[in-house]
Amino acid sequence: MTHLRQIMLEELRRRNYAESTIHIYIHTVEHFSRHFHGSPDQLGPEQIRQYQAALFTRWKLAPNTVIQRLAALRFFYVQVLKRGWSVAETPYPKKVLHLPQVLSQEEVARLIDAAEFPFHRILLMTLYATGARRAEVAHLKINDIDSQRMVIHIRGGKGRKDRDVMLAVTPSSSRSLSRGLSRSCYCSGEPVKDLISLLMLCATVKDSATADISSSPSPQVAVIIAR
Repeated sequence: MTHLRQIMLEELRRRNYAESTIHIYIHTVEHFSRHFHGSPDQLGPEQIRQYQAALFTRWKLAPNTVIQRLAALRFFYVQVLKRGWSVAETPYPKKVLHLPQVLSQEEVARLIDAAEFPFHRILLMTLYATGARRAEVAHLKINDIDSQRMVIHIRGGKGRKDRDVMLAVTPSSSRSLSRGLSRSCYCSGEPVKDLISLLMLCATVKDSATADISSSPSPQVAVIIAR
């Protein structure tokens, strides 16, 4: 698998795929190989068909996740092994679209107030005030926060696109947010991701929700976690 893995990495990187996508694609091919206890170049359409079914029946993955796994296998077979790929034999499942559940202002306030540490409170406030994704918050730097214009600069967000998002807080809260991140990161050039991981952001939200479970009925906290 080492030689094939290296080729796949090169093919992904020369197409400028995001590191997160590269990780998922490589992991998928390795998981596919382990599932059938064989090298992926020795596996074919029948194994792909069985694997696709297992993603639903055994691992209970969502349709959008299965689509991503199939895209990884398609990339491997087409771009690495230079083989054909039959869409008819490997149909992509239909996507399922759900309406998001939205927290009320009172629920968000309780969630933020339940944070165990000041830095966790700042992270929750940033997620709520910007609507940014977890990965985007984890990559923030202090100089990305423009307190005067009430804007945060998101760099390399979804689709590797930069964008500006408005801060839905008062100017004083914006300055407090900037100072809080600055104190937590020790110096203005440090990205938040040097201190936290995406898993920590998930845990922060979940822990706050658990701490407030007695007064908040809502499993709707998933609307923040899912981002």
